[in-house]
Amino acid sequence: MDDSYNRNHAAGYISFAADARELDRIPGYPDPLHGENDTEISGLPDVQNFLYLINPGNFSTKTDFIKSVTATHYDLLIMDLFFNDNEPFTSDEIGQLKIKANGGKRLVIAYMSIGEAEDYRYYWQEAWKRDPPSWLDGENPHWEGNYKVWYWEEEWQTIIYGSDESYLGKILNADFDGVYLDIIDAFEYYE
Repeated sequence: MDDSYNRNHAAGYISFAADARELDRIPGYPDPLHGENDTEISGLPDVQNFLYLINPGNFSTKTDFIKSVTATHYDLLIMDLFFNDNEPFTSDEIGQLKIKANGGKRLVIAYMSIGEAEDYRYYWQEAWKRDPPSWLDGENPHWEGNYKVWYWEEEWQTIIYGSDESYLGKILNADFDGVYLDIIDAFEYYE
């Protein structure tokens, strides 16, 4: 982890060295954090470190998750909109997560896959396994439950953005500071 942080810092990058591939825990190392500060983070240029914690499965409740994150000094948190796949975080809960343990303000960014549909998301319909919509493609062999999508199709786009009920609408209504878009390279699959 030290080598990763040092090499990235030398190259001008801000990095996160996870201690687990599942991104389901807050690393206990390094302590203190690389680039730890009590600065008010108001934009990405201010960020000196970040936590990528998109799988809250190791936390028994939202309260435990919030307590654990607010006890850290990370400048930026990348997390899922949902706790355990189906319970969205509220605006008040996101507001709590925006305060670092040292009193500084952090940014909170929501993870959202736009190039694959995930069968554990609120929008998933069980009938799709038997009778998939035309835009739903094959399952990703490396990520069970994730399915390639024809992202250019309007029906998929309507699920992703354009209303308060869309995925992005739910993220905006929860007052996240931004969105981390995953699978933006889906075009490579269809080239």
